Amino acid sequence: MRENVIIKALSGFYYVQTPEGVMECKARGKFRMDGTSPLVGDKVVCSKDQNGKGRIDKIEERKNFFIRPAVANIDCLVFIAANTNPVTDPFLVDRVSVIAEDAGCELVICVNKTDIDKGKELVDIFELAGYKVLAISAKTGEGLEELRECLKGKISAFTGNSGVGKSSILNMLMPGVNIPVGEVSEKLGRGRHTTRHVELYSIGEDTYIADTPGFASFDIEMMNVIPKEDLQFDFIDFAPYIGKCRFNNCAHLKEPGCAVREALDNGEISQSRYNSYVRLYELSAQHKSWELNK
Repeated sequence: MRENVIIKALSGFYYVQTPEGVMECKARGKFRMDGTSPLVGDKVVCSKDQNGKGRIDKIEERKNFFIRPAVANIDCLVFIAANTNPVTDPFLVDRVSVIAEDAGCELVICVNKTDIDKGKELVDIFELAGYKVLAISAKTGEGLEELRECLKGKISAFTGNSGVGKSSILNMLMPGVNIPVGEVSEKLGRGRHTTRHVELYSIGEDTYIADTPGFASFDIEMMNVIPKEDLQFDFIDFAPYIGKCRFNNCAHLKEPGCAVREALDNGEISQSRYNSYVRLYELSAQHKSWELNK
């Protein structure tokens, strides 16, 4: 990238990709004083102190940022799902889709392990919603070139429930990096978390991807900042119907004359997506307005 970008943060040190190479830096003390901490993905201004040590002097304005995982300026969220051990609950994808939409990120959904199970139900749900869905296999390489094309020129973050093959896919995209791969527990149906920190990896000019520690990183608490009234705008498949309900303040739950529910009945919105909306609406409704603005 032409800008200086933090590609890794570890033990108080920040590793910044510059046009001249990677510079190890410490952050200036002022960031602790004003409560701003540099994040992986931040575009920064760096210098060297009198001892030749790297130092981050300024953090440029962020496009977006996440608390868990601690990463900034993400252009695209890539959710890795699977319909075989472990099976991905569509609600997890919907939860991340709302986070992505609220942060202004593109969302790409990859259904992995298609050499074992094509995951047609997952593909159908999210293609109907309007998302880019790729059928891929880390084992055979199916769909990986199409995925690589989707990532060009972007900073992308990978997430998904543990054991679905995130690390295997990253290893296919970046031979030689050798990100540890966790075994899937047959008894529990989930994998061990193998990623301990967020790091950006280059897969070509101006293209970086971040490995993040499993779906638990996108904690449901992240949803608390989205008021229930605004949640409808983060479901992209609701967009053609918003504003067409009988009542202006329609919550799309049980109100008569609801255009969203009519679209659901007509098969234009999937039942799975609508169920996730209701579930997230109810979770958001549990929080008071002052809690949403913390």
